[in-house]
Amino acid sequence: MIEYDVPDRVGNGTGELIVLLSTITDPVDAHADELAAAYHERWEEETANDQLKTHLRGPGRVLRSRLPDLVHQEIWAWLIVHHAISAVIAKAAEAADLDPDRISFTKTLRLVRRTATGTADIPPSGLG
Repeated sequence: MIEYDVPDRVGNGTGELIVLLSTITDPVDAHADELAAAYHERWEEETANDQLKTHLRGPGRVLRSRLPDLVHQEIWAWLIVHHAISAVIAKAAEAADLDPDRISFTKTLRLVRRTATGTADIPPSGLG
């Protein structure tokens, strides 16, 4: 069992005690700080999955495409939009000298949806 404190993760001035249970019992195999870092990274991935599946696509929505090539195209479109929103968050975080994790994906998505008024006009030959 590993216990560690994460100070003010929520932003309300309080810390949070994390208790991590592991089947790794020999500290030589993995140090407590390595396991804590790996656990944090796991949640980074879970957060990205949640952003894609719940907030960007919408809960309960399935892909519309029926043909394999179109399914790939639709998945790539979701990933590109997620990447673009993440890039906006990264730029805003850099400008405000903040950790990007402190900027809400959901609020950024709502802002993008409110300000996107039309479709992109990209010629078949690309952007160049």
